[in-house]
Formats: sequence, C-alpha cells, structure tokens
Amino acid sequence: MTQEALTSARMARPSLVLPRAHGYGIILVILAFMAALPLVASTYVLTLMVPFFAFAIALLGLNLLFGYTGLLSFGHAMFLAIGAYTTAAMTSKLGIMSFELILLTTVAVSVLVAIPVGFLCVRYTKIFFGMLTLAFGMLLHSFLFKFYGITGGDQGMRVLRPLLLGMEIEGGKTAYLTGPFYFYALGLLALLSFVMWRIVQSPFGLHLKAIRDNEQKAAYLGVRVARMRLYAFVISGIYGAIGGSILAISVGLADPEMAYWTQSGNLVFMTVLGGSASFAGPVVGALAFIILQDEVMSLTQYWRFVMGAILILLVIFFPRGLTGIADSIAARFRGGQ
Repeated sequence: MTQEALTSARMARPSLVLPRAHGYGIILVILAFMAALPLVASTYVLTLMVPFFAFAIALLGLNLLFGYTGLLSFGHAMFLAIGAYTTAAMTSKLGIMSFELILLTTVAVSVLVAIPVGFLCVRYTKIFFGMLTLAFGMLLHSFLFKFYGITGGDQGMRVLRPLLLGMEIEGGKTAYLTGPFYFYALGLLALLSFVMWRIVQSPFGLHLKAIRDNEQKAAYLGVRVARMRLYAFVISGIYGAIGGSILAISVGLADPEMAYWTQSGNLVFMTVLGGSASFAGPVVGALAFIILQDEVMSLTQYWRFVMGAILILLVIFFPRGLTGIADSIAARFRGGQ
C-alpha cells in the first residue's frame, strides 16, 4: 500500500477512530473489574459472566469485519456453532480433553471453513454480503439439525468439561465454571483483545479502514481489496469459533440453534448496542446485553419485544451505541470546563 493510501486511511472518518489508548483502555477497565468480581459477586453472577467472555471474543472478530472493513455478516453465528461442535466432538466423541488442543483444533477447523466461504462472500458488499453469510449460516444450521447420526440433531451434542493446562479440576460444574474456567476464559479475552488491538492498529488495519471508507480509491492506490477482506473474514471466523467453544463449555451442550439466524441477530444487536465505531464497543455491548437480557427475562415473558424496542430506539436516537453516548457525555463535560 502506498504512503498516500495510508495517510488517507488515517484521516478518513475521524469520528469513528478513537484515540489510540481510549478503546483498549475501556477493555482493560472491564477486564480488571471482571478479575475482581469473584471477590464480591454471587455464583449466579459469575456463571452469567462466562457467556459474556464468549460473546465478547466473538464480537471482537465480528467488529473487525463490520466496524473496520464495512461488511455486516448476518450469519456469523455459524462460527459459534463450529467452535461449539468441534469442542463437543473432541470431548464427547474422541475423548480429547486438553482445552489447549481443543482451541488449536477449533482454530484450524474455523480457518478451513472460513477460507472457502469467505472467498465467495467477500467479493460482494452491503446486502449481498449479508445475505450470502446468512445463507451459509442457515445451511450449517440445516446440516446440524438434520444429520442426527453425526451431530445429534435437535438434541445436540454433549460437551464435557476439558482439562485446563493439563490439570483436572475437582468439584462440580458450577465450581469449574466460576473458578478455574472463569479465569481461563478471562485470560483468553485479555489476550485476544490485545491481539485484535495490534491488528487494527497495524498497516493491515489501515488497509481495512481504507477499504471501508472508499473501496475504489483503495484499489486504485494498490490495496488488494478482496484479499484483505478475506483475511478479515478468516480472523473474524477464528474469534467466533473460539467464542463458540467457550460458550459450549459454559452451557454443556452444542446445539443447532447456535447457528440459527436469531443467534447471528443477537451478535449484531450486541455490536450495535455497544457501538461498532469503537474498538471497545462490542465488548461493552456484550456485557450490557447479558445483563439486560437477564433482567428483562426475569420481569416479563415478552422480553424479545422489549429487546427489539431497545434496538429500534438505539438505531434511531443513539446510532453510535453506548460508547458513543459515553463519548458525547465526556465531550460535553470537557467542553463545560
């Protein structure tokens, strides 16, 4: 990529590019809060946070595709399912209990799926890309649902508790999830957040921003648009599959509904809720979604109606999400001083 293209990417859409330390700083605050949470929170709250770690990792990947590359996937939950079923197959079918080996296999399987799917999808943009990813997601859901002998059909596949760092954890499922696995998943989120931060701040990240802002100009300046989009799609798929693996362990089951379009809708909801314009937005959105969904479900059986209404209000009045609201408040506070 030429120097002119790099300069263009740095200057483009400044409202969507936060100061270097700001986005990652928010995540560090969240991670520190989560590390201290076991000291004060109940067991129920801790079990609720494990799915948050899973969704936060998956959304970091999705936002690389959406917020930084400009491609909105409506079928990204297929990677959650890939991670979940890979974990289920290795633990319950093959008897492989090392979580580190499971993660490596999950990454490999997600790459094998993401390359051909991404090769077809990234050649299209906007609604066409979204519909293609939705179609692939529904194909996977149909396969998982119909091929009972391989996937367990609508009953899914059981996920056994894997070993962490080669050590077997004593106690029941709750002690496992709220103890060692909680901190293991938290560590994975911290590590993958740092890796993603380095990715978006690298020349590769600048390529993606240039493509998002002006595809034709980026191509004219020498950016290989399709290849960069494919790389982003594959990385996004890896993050989604790792999140799916954590989610399956927390639930204890790999279920076809993990690949269903409503799950992809939840991922998009979380991204919009937190704000795709911010690096930390999807993580904030995942945390807010988990807490909000739990509270609304405890109050009414019509929780989907309430969540839909919240999404409508966000899109109309707060398109930059929760992090955008926080930025606006902070800006007014600074301006008033």
